[in-house]
Amino acid sequence: MEIPPKSPDESEKSPPSRELITSRTGSTLCMSSRSESVWTSTSRSKWEIYHKPVIVLSVGAAIFLFGMVIISLSCFLKDEKNIYKMSGPAFLSLGLMLLVYGLVWIPIIRKKQKQRQKSQFLQSLKSFFFNR
Repeated sequence: MEIPPKSPDESEKSPPSRELITSRTGSTLCMSSRSESVWTSTSRSKWEIYHKPVIVLSVGAAIFLFGMVIISLSCFLKDEKNIYKMSGPAFLSLGLMLLVYGLVWIPIIRKKQKQRQKSQFLQSLKSFFFNR
């Protein structure tokens, strides 16, 4: 019987096969997915669905109004006028960007909700006809 030649460096050993393959790979993939499962039919409240875009909208509106206040201060105050003129438009643009982001996010969520409802309906039809 022939002994295979040893590698010059003992640290180059390959890891055991049980470390490479885990038995929970499928469940880990399902748990780590960000989308909700089609099989869960728990209804969520409107706040749970729309809380993130509402928060983005409100923060954007607050930043936008803060930018308007800073710009109006640059008109009335004579001291430090350059600071107000530089930071005011920055807050205006940031607030407007967040407002638009939140306003676009809401129709996207509505479209996803409709697709999810259609998918659940089709899934129930499939299970009704194929389980007979």
